[in-house]
Amino acid sequence: MTKHFFSDTAALLGRSLRHITRSMDTIITTTIMPIAMMLLFVYVFGGAINSGTDAYVDYLLPGILLITIASGISYTAFRLFQDMKSGIFERFQSMPIARSAVLWAHVLTSLVANLISLVVVVLVALLMGFRSAAGVSAWLAVAGMLILFTLALTWIAVIPGLTAKSVDGASAFSYPLVFLPFLSSAFVPTTTMPGPVRAFAEHQPVTSIVNAIRDLFAQRPVGTDIWVALAWCVGILVVAYFFAMNTYRRKIS
Repeated sequence: MTKHFFSDTAALLGRSLRHITRSMDTIITTTIMPIAMMLLFVYVFGGAINSGTDAYVDYLLPGILLITIASGISYTAFRLFQDMKSGIFERFQSMPIARSAVLWAHVLTSLVANLISLVVVVLVALLMGFRSAAGVSAWLAVAGMLILFTLALTWIAVIPGLTAKSVDGASAFSYPLVFLPFLSSAFVPTTTMPGPVRAFAEHQPVTSIVNAIRDLFAQRPVGTDIWVALAWCVGILVVAYFFAMNTYRRKIS
């Protein structure tokens, strides 16, 4: 049964990845906005923001990476919605394949596409002056956290992809997720924010994730931020997976 699941997922993953290679504008679109935002904040607003670092791009990059993921996962909902409307799900149900393989193929496609987008954003940041003396273990820790965050948000994206009534409805859920880093430590230190906003910013998941990644890049002790960040990522992933699978079972029953 496990072997059957993995082979089915691999076959469906190949199908989804072929769709992306035929439509590279998906990855290009998800990288343009974060890169444009990074350029704007570094070269226009960066001189007026006191981040406490020598290069504002070093402070900014972790938040931009999360925005890249938040904008990229909307395409998972879009592709799922298209499959639901095309009737291909009904065809898959008539075939001897593991039912959950269909969703996992979309989720893993999102992971691959987002990893490519993240690499492009980091390369642009390097051209803009981003520098990190972090070792291999720190970079692996950052990569692991970004992968967890991508999986968590992708499983959230599965829900509107299965339930939306229109294309716009399938992707609209991502707008609050893209906006959330603005109410965190991603762009400015939370100490500069007014009381209620600061309280929200310091206790939402993006701040702990951004702070942990920033400390890893800067080779500073991460303290409790990394454990809080991991708890948020794993917690969101588990809850989103549970609701997504329940929604999927209701849809195909």
